[in-house]
Amino acid sequence: MSTYPELHLHIAGEWLDARGRNSEPVLNPVTGQPIGTLPHATKADLDRALAAAAEALPKWAATPAYERARIIRRAADVMRERADAIATMLTMEEGKPQPEAKIEVLAAADVFEWMAEEGKRAYGRIVPSRAAGTRHLVLKQPVGVTAAFAPWNFPAITPARKMSASLAAGCPCIIKPSEETPATALVMARILVEAGLPPGVLQVVFGIPGEVSTHLMGSDIIRKVSFTGSTAVGKQLMKLAAERAQRTTMELGGHAPVLVFDDIDAEKAAAAAVAGKFRNAGQVCVSPTRFLVHERVHETFVKSFTRAAEALKVGDGLQPGVQMGPLANPRRVDAMTALIGDAVAKGAKLHTGGERIGNEGFFFKPTVLSDVPLSARMMTEEPFGPVALINRFSSEEEAIAEANRLPYGLAAYALTRDADRAVRLQERLESGLLGLNTFAISLAETPFGGVKESGHGSEGSIEGLEAYLTTKFVAHAPAPL
Repeated sequence: MSTYPELHLHIAGEWLDARGRNSEPVLNPVTGQPIGTLPHATKADLDRALAAAAEALPKWAATPAYERARIIRRAADVMRERADAIATMLTMEEGKPQPEAKIEVLAAADVFEWMAEEGKRAYGRIVPSRAAGTRHLVLKQPVGVTAAFAPWNFPAITPARKMSASLAAGCPCIIKPSEETPATALVMARILVEAGLPPGVLQVVFGIPGEVSTHLMGSDIIRKVSFTGSTAVGKQLMKLAAERAQRTTMELGGHAPVLVFDDIDAEKAAAAAVAGKFRNAGQVCVSPTRFLVHERVHETFVKSFTRAAEALKVGDGLQPGVQMGPLANPRRVDAMTALIGDAVAKGAKLHTGGERIGNEGFFFKPTVLSDVPLSARMMTEEPFGPVALINRFSSEEEAIAEANRLPYGLAAYALTRDADRAVRLQERLESGLLGLNTFAISLAETPFGGVKESGHGSEGSIEGLEAYLTTKFVAHAPAPL
């Protein structure tokens, strides 16, 4: 796939193009130039999607879980067969290196397969009764039609989590992927249709985000909402959901601390940390960002980290050997420039980077700052870009207090050989995800979600499926004589 595909809406089993609809360009972050034209759904389109989903609900909910699983698993197999082509398309619209994009596509296929299998195990149970002849049953049933909203930074894995869990649970899904990275979700939808998904069970819409979410969530047809994005937008959607008591899963912002203790090899730790930090140019909600390093190894860690960051090859993600692509959009370039400038002005030390690369596309240098004062905006605001903040600490208590200081609680990391300390950190760090001596904290079979203002609920694993199921208790007594 060397060219970007034509873009559509998918509503009621039809693929609808931009004719007669408002549209917007999709930009290649390498050049900043348009590579596609994306149609926006009209209000009539959205109403049609809602009606089609409502019509599809009874039949899809009644479809045996084994049959639903066959369709979803078949789609996973096709995704793996086409992984190279899908990854190339993903890189064209989002910017990350093609090998990194392929890993994401294969991970999305794993999510589809795992949810297909787990959907067959959405068990209820029988509760022992106190009365002879009476049965107490607990049933698991689909929650209903779902609305899902996905961001631009992971165009495959994030929509896959939402679509697969909804479909596996027996719930039709209306998904709005990001308008900046639409093609990846659309190709996954096409593959699901190829695999046998009936019309109306999955629909893909685009438009002005606030207008689409308000219209869909303003309908009594929607019973469940899943959103991944900023905390500010998530709070607005929670207010909308409250009006109709719609169930929500919210995966919101993060500002992940990394506690680096003095009992580890600082140089090896820095090398591992650089790989985790600059994945997808730092545009990751669980990206390690605030490196809190023990004062005994701080200098060694900073020097090693800086050398490794400077050695990264930045460029077009479709070119061989590139380790970091451009930022996904011009907003991130502007945000990085402003946040880094603010930190340096307030006394932070700039070791490398701090500026964009060239004047074409959205490239930015991997950036390392140390001794960043708490007054710097970046120590409170999620930077969401290729910048590492490295500060020192002297005691475990001090490090934990700083790690927990912010209202965010999505991911946290710690590097230590001390087993007792590791147990203490498991108990005391306030995060939904914790990586101890690893930056790999997301798998199809494990839950993904945060606490505090990083949201609530989990995607992936059994928790991700449970979010799309309701619990019904049935007391079944003998008929009166």
